[in-house]
Amino acid sequence: MRDGIHPNYQVATITCACGNKIETRSTRQNLRIDVCSRCHPFYTGEQRLMDTGGQVERFRRRAQRAAGAQTAQPAEAQPAES
Repeated sequence: MRDGIHPNYQVATITCACGNKIETRSTRQNLRIDVCSRCHPFYTGEQRLMDTGGQVERFRRRAQRAAGAQTAQPAEAQPAES
C-alpha cells in the first residue's frame, strides 16, 4: 500500500445529548450525537412522542385544511355537446 494516504486514526470520545460518553477510535477526536443505546426508545422500551416545535400539530392543521379545500371546490362544469 502507498504511504501517506490514510487518515490519522485516533482515540475519540462520543458524547450523547443524555450525557452518556463512549470511548472509541475514529478520524475525528470528539463527536456529539442526539441519541445513543442508553436513551434510544428501541433499546430502552420507552415510547416518547417528541413534538419539536409543534411539527405534528402543524401537519394535522395542514391536512385538515387540504381535506376541507377538496370538499369545498365546486365540480367543474362539463362542456355541452352540440
